[in-house]
Amino acid sequence: MNRVSRSILLGAAAALLAGQALAQTPPAAQTADPYFKAGQAALAQHLAVTPNTGRARNVILFLGDGMGISTVVASRIFEGQSRHVDGESNSLSFEALPYTALSKTYSHDTQVTDSAAGITAITTGVKTRNKVIGLTGAALPEDCASEKGARVETIAELAKRNGLAAGAVTTTRVTHATPAGAYAHTAYRDWEGDGDMPTEAAAAGCKDIARQLVEAPDALRLDVVMGGGRSRFLPEAKDGKRADGRDLTAEWVKAEGPGSAYVSTVAELKALDPGKTRHVLGLFGAEHLPYELERPLLGDGVPTLTEMATAAVDILSKNPKGYFLLVEGGKIDMGSHLGNAKRTMTETVEFANAIKAVLAKVDLKDTLVLVTADHSHGLVISGYAARNAPILGLAGNEGQPILAGDGKAYTTLSFATGPGGPLGGEPRSDPAKEDLDDVDYHQAALANLPSAAHSGEDVGVFADGPQAYLVRGVVEESYLYQVMRHAFGFDAGK
Repeated sequence: MNRVSRSILLGAAAALLAGQALAQTPPAAQTADPYFKAGQAALAQHLAVTPNTGRARNVILFLGDGMGISTVVASRIFEGQSRHVDGESNSLSFEALPYTALSKTYSHDTQVTDSAAGITAITTGVKTRNKVIGLTGAALPEDCASEKGARVETIAELAKRNGLAAGAVTTTRVTHATPAGAYAHTAYRDWEGDGDMPTEAAAAGCKDIARQLVEAPDALRLDVVMGGGRSRFLPEAKDGKRADGRDLTAEWVKAEGPGSAYVSTVAELKALDPGKTRHVLGLFGAEHLPYELERPLLGDGVPTLTEMATAAVDILSKNPKGYFLLVEGGKIDMGSHLGNAKRTMTETVEFANAIKAVLAKVDLKDTLVLVTADHSHGLVISGYAARNAPILGLAGNEGQPILAGDGKAYTTLSFATGPGGPLGGEPRSDPAKEDLDDVDYHQAALANLPSAAHSGEDVGVFADGPQAYLVRGVVEESYLYQVMRHAFGFDAGK
């Protein structure tokens, strides 16, 4: 090769390398942009994640009842704005978990699940019919006879059968659908106490949910249960609703034996010595616990979800083999049933706070944490409100007020159905003339229902810890049971 040809080749190579270098270097204005820098930091963070393929000693399932994607987004913005920081770029505690998926929530018989079928799918790996808990789809709602032969084992019962501890914590009645999904098997979710059951069902041998909790075999009975629902455990003589006259709280303590305690106030809960307490039944209200927004008026003596969840971890973690714990933010769902976004978001923020507090206590090297929902709700975020505009405020058109076809404003948050829907052809109220921050404000809805309906879109799953890398893609809700079972090492047939 002569000198000229070599010079041409070297020049071409240099030009190519220079072109590649230029192609790999974005413009200075781009690299200086804060969003670009945030993306680079996020990429570096994700590249540093190494899947944990070990066995889980503990599994904690956080269940935000009714916490759909729109609820997460709205609550993220709400929480940030409550702290006077940018809400849109804010993140709730569980959104920092490295593994995510979408969960398909339809039930065995409906496009849109209820909480009974939803929690059954998650805790047993089997999809069932709405209103049914802990039974296969062969069982029929409110049909006692159909319970025979349809029972399936929950992840909590599986953990107990293998010598681990297990518990459930909720802001609802502990006999409500989601917490009951850890221990109950019933053809009807509303059979929470014997007073809730028809005489023929009781006569046929079906047990109410409260009895199932207390009368479970020693080897399967939950070690820690906290929430509301005291009325389903006490007789009328003790301000309860049991028709059989039994005091199931006393029976529970007797059945659990030494190291067990029944508590009914936050002071009694805090007075417990985790080192000496193996079993706790905490019933802090006759019915559901109050909303966080109502805590100043109705929360005297009632622990927060954070306080219950952290206390449960302290007690369950004494088991050397490990534990399973279900923590439900149950009133997220109830706020949405009311068509009341402020209650929904406040409950979601407390749910995120509980997760943050528990994450600070556990070691993710041996603890699998799953955060998900059983179903979504019809909450919608729409319009083009300006950045940092109040999430509870009016929708806008890129910073300018916007009016609907009737000449009235509309809110950024609305519901598909609910109490805020129109009645009898009455004209729509003008939210521009209403107090949108009022704790009892009902966001507008398309159709009026006394209780807003669930919605059927996929919900998020957030995870970290042993085998959390298996949480990816779009999965069936029932798949989450398989991840938990596999993480514990309780693979089928082993």
